[in-house]
Amino acid sequence: MHKKITNLKHSKLSNDLMSYIYDNIQTEINLDQISYEMGISKCHLHKIFKEQMGTAIYETIKSIRLQKASNILITNKYSTITEVSNMCGYSSQTSFIRAFKQRFNQTPKFWRKGGYKEYSNQILKSTQVSSFRSDFSSLEQSLIKVKPRMAYYIRQKGYSANYKQVWEKMIAWIYTNGIMQYEQIGIYHDNPTITPLEECHYVACVVPKGDHTDLINTNLPKLEIQECLCVTFKIEGKHQDILMLIQWVYHEWLPNSGYETITIPSYMIFEKNHFNNNDGVFKGVYHVPVKYV
Repeated sequence: MHKKITNLKHSKLSNDLMSYIYDNIQTEINLDQISYEMGISKCHLHKIFKEQMGTAIYETIKSIRLQKASNILITNKYSTITEVSNMCGYSSQTSFIRAFKQRFNQTPKFWRKGGYKEYSNQILKSTQVSSFRSDFSSLEQSLIKVKPRMAYYIRQKGYSANYKQVWEKMIAWIYTNGIMQYEQIGIYHDNPTITPLEECHYVACVVPKGDHTDLINTNLPKLEIQECLCVTFKIEGKHQDILMLIQWVYHEWLPNSGYETITIPSYMIFEKNHFNNNDGVFKGVYHVPVKYV
């Protein structure tokens, strides 16, 4: 029992730190201050995070910065490379270019001019999604301001069929807590068409409604889905259609839309979750956080 409690505490600590990193990726992340506020030594924090997440903290921060930058370079065509590097927490353009080239084998400038296309196509080829739809121009679109709300979640690394197991656990958690009304939300921290699928971070979220908005006795961590301006797309389809939709939105729609993306991740609010039904069809509204150019 003691081992289980310790593991739950370590899992919560690591998940809280991961959420903090994502929410503050545009800033200098001070681990001395964070470890002090968490009440543990920085050395112990590093050890716990590596055990729980499988990667070192600084390695994780670097990876997230570059993944965010690779997406923003595509969508924010009016932002300079220096501005993009600053948005993703780099203090100098030189260090950003060096890290980007090491990660993607090309400079940010070459990537922006079209180098990302072949990189993305190679990832999609490995997923065998060529038979799925690629034209989403007829989807119903809206521009809305979403309100912040708290969600209970399970984090999954790797864009794969394991999502089904994650959502089965979430449904079991819903039934165990007697929750009758709730939203199911899938958060895509990474663009899975330019980040290797095994490196993508996905978060399965449940936002309870009514009397269950703040549960005391639960092992699941919480995060805030932030208030922001979103462009939304209503869609129905198969799991692989989400990959193609994300590519279309970020590579075609956004660069020509008059909007730019921000570091808040995109997410799907499911009206019908394909992982919880037999026909494998989902229905939902895809939310893309944006700002006006």
